[in-house]
Amino acid sequence: MTSLYTQLVSKVLFRLHERLKGHTTYSMLHRLEQSQWLTPEQIAALQQQRLEAFIADISQHSRYYQQLFAAQGLSASDIRTVADLSKLPFLTKQLITDNQHTLCSEPQTQLQRYNTGGSSGVPLIFYMGEARVSHDVAAKLRATRWWGVDIGDPEVVLWGSPIELGKQDRIKKIRDELFRSYLLPAFEFTPAHIEAYLQQLQQLKPRMLFGYPSVIHQLALAAEARQLSLSKLGIKVVFVTSEMLFEHQRTVIERVFACPVANGYGARDAGFIAHQCPAGSLHISAEDIIVEIIGDNGQVLPVGETGEIVITHLQTQAFPFVRYRTGDMGQLSNTPCSCGRGLPVLAHVSGRTTDFMLTTAGDKLHALSLIYVLRDLKEIRQFKIIQQSLQEVEVQLVCNEALSDTLAAQIISQFQQRLGAECQITLKQLDVIASLPNGKHRYVESKLDY
Repeated sequence: MTSLYTQLVSKVLFRLHERLKGHTTYSMLHRLEQSQWLTPEQIAALQQQRLEAFIADISQHSRYYQQLFAAQGLSASDIRTVADLSKLPFLTKQLITDNQHTLCSEPQTQLQRYNTGGSSGVPLIFYMGEARVSHDVAAKLRATRWWGVDIGDPEVVLWGSPIELGKQDRIKKIRDELFRSYLLPAFEFTPAHIEAYLQQLQQLKPRMLFGYPSVIHQLALAAEARQLSLSKLGIKVVFVTSEMLFEHQRTVIERVFACPVANGYGARDAGFIAHQCPAGSLHISAEDIIVEIIGDNGQVLPVGETGEIVITHLQTQAFPFVRYRTGDMGQLSNTPCSCGRGLPVLAHVSGRTTDFMLTTAGDKLHALSLIYVLRDLKEIRQFKIIQQSLQEVEVQLVCNEALSDTLAAQIISQFQQRLGAECQITLKQLDVIASLPNGKHRYVESKLDY
């Protein structure tokens, strides 16, 4: 049952907050909460209408797309369907960096400057207009409500983005306390930090937990190691995003917190793309986001095949994202969800294109096959796999106990079975594996260019 205070925040205070910021969040939320129950065919028709209007807008107001359409001999009327998008080239991080000013639509409205953390190796500076910001908040609120929680319910956020953490001024602190949202920095995760965070969770008793799966997984393992029961805190759902969620992480988190894990897929640059519903499907915010799956040859793949996820965000008129290459790998599904929502489904997101390694024979190998070797070993608390070259792989390990020679040899043998017998595998035991500057953890890093 929703508390009176949560209703006050959701129905009054946060609405006022968004209106004062010039956002149309709640009108978008109302639209999204209605359209999610349309049939897949109705949602596809709605998406096509929005695509036509979006293309007409940017072809008139963005100098980049004016020049692109002219160079390609196209007009807005040539892009009417999702299939027609293939007539346009992909948008990349480098193209955005090289064309920041011409991408902005004229006349320029108030734009907010953002940047990604560069966890993919390529940091990006870009801009958002009011419609894009409002949509991302509205889409997140819709997905949050699927799980019976709402803005105003106590929330603990384990996050590492300097964008959020850099805004911890007095006004924002008061606002977060008013909305009962408590931010715990995920930059460092030393034993002292873990101890403090476990104490804060017991004091705050949040209804929802939000953050990186790797961080929440480590927190859950630490609670188990201390024989600390978190099952009675009253957490209703754990939302994870921004990293790949592995099944062993989900299992541990759900066991320790005694609640479901809801996986989300999105990025600061690409938007709030998809979120898991209680029936288990990863639903795409398809009213305003078009997902294409692209093969190595740059062609659109049919439903059911895995390729790179390419995004067109229909609320980015002010700074258009059209056929934007996310660098993530995924697969669409045509199986309807039992929840009854007509929103299309991402069958899975299988990590970034950089989450692949090369065997000594030059064949691509998904890093999951190596991760599986390490993830269930009780002797290992944390790990990172670094491919230095075709012939050399370093495995960084934080161990609960010293590795026996037998287990070390077993790990090396299994890695060589997958990468090639001539590949040199070096095991390196560390006290801690440093997170990325934004607090995320990368399980795999390849220094090869392929």
